[in-house]
Amino acid sequence: MRRAESRAALELIQEVFVDLFDVADDLYFGEIHLKSDPASGLRAIVAIHDLKLGPAIGGCRFYEYPNSDAALRDALRLARGMSYKAAISNLPHGGGKAVIMRPPDLDDNDRRALFESYGEFVDSLNGNYITCEDVGTCVDDMDAVKSRTDQVLGYNPDAGSSGDPSPFTAFGVRRGIEAAAKFRWDRDDLEGLHIAIQGVGSVGYYLAGELHELGASLTVTDIDESAVQRCVDEFGADTVAPDDIYGVDCDIFAPCALGSAINEETIPALNCEVIAGSANNQLATNQHGVALRERDIVYAPDYAINAGGLINVAQEFRGYDAQTARKKTAAIYDTVLEILERAQRETLPTNLVADRIVEERLYGSALQ
Repeated sequence: MRRAESRAALELIQEVFVDLFDVADDLYFGEIHLKSDPASGLRAIVAIHDLKLGPAIGGCRFYEYPNSDAALRDALRLARGMSYKAAISNLPHGGGKAVIMRPPDLDDNDRRALFESYGEFVDSLNGNYITCEDVGTCVDDMDAVKSRTDQVLGYNPDAGSSGDPSPFTAFGVRRGIEAAAKFRWDRDDLEGLHIAIQGVGSVGYYLAGELHELGASLTVTDIDESAVQRCVDEFGADTVAPDDIYGVDCDIFAPCALGSAINEETIPALNCEVIAGSANNQLATNQHGVALRERDIVYAPDYAINAGGLINVAQEFRGYDAQTARKKTAAIYDTVLEILERAQRETLPTNLVADRIVEERLYGSALQ
């Protein structure tokens, strides 16, 4: 019986690794690292997509994945996005991503021990991967990582770091929205535009503040009712239920939650002229970029518009200067406008044009 169970387990492992290598080949992957530490409860994956331009920088996502396959696929897709984000922003870095499968009922002491163990994992990668915040992690978590490795950015500012990169991400998205407004309506301001924001956590909240200050009217949604209420109280935002955000009659839809918000079910419901937000992997598949073009909806590719946080921590890696980081983040306007104008000239979906620009930089020509 034991021999049969072992054989079945081996066959399952072989199937998983064949699939893993197929996915890695499809995404032009470099390295995939796994770490399990029963003492701390750490189950982590670090995917390093590309190192051609320099050491990989990417956030650490802390999330209750349903299984390890879902965690792995998320790590692979997100790491590729970080490579493309660095390349489109002309940063001397490759792309990587870490995901940690969040254990249920984790208390503060156990959480610190888990992130200390994760720091040891990062340190074992010999400087090829530098970690920072992402969904589910915070400055305190990066402090715990910092106690075990120097390959970390975005920890406590009192210790010499730049801290939470979310405000820079939001600022970059705002600049990308301004570029999209210039392209679509030849406008130099956002006064009076109606923007629907999906997800008003850290980045979405800061983005709402940026847009409110520039005179835009807001409709927001989030699964966290307190986050929604904060935007109502501070920015006078209107609200809708999470599933109703796609159909809001607005000028711009800003996805700022998890990925794949733009898919075959949501595209028919969209009632906007522009999509521009902070979420990673907004398109469920590349084909959905084609569908948006067919509907005449301008799409600002996610890894181009949301690069502000990466630009900020990349500046920290070289020696932090907030003014320089903000100036470089402001240039997202030019990056997004270049993509939109080239897509118009070449009559192609904007996501495909962004990919071509990156692949020309990374590989010498666009991938087929």
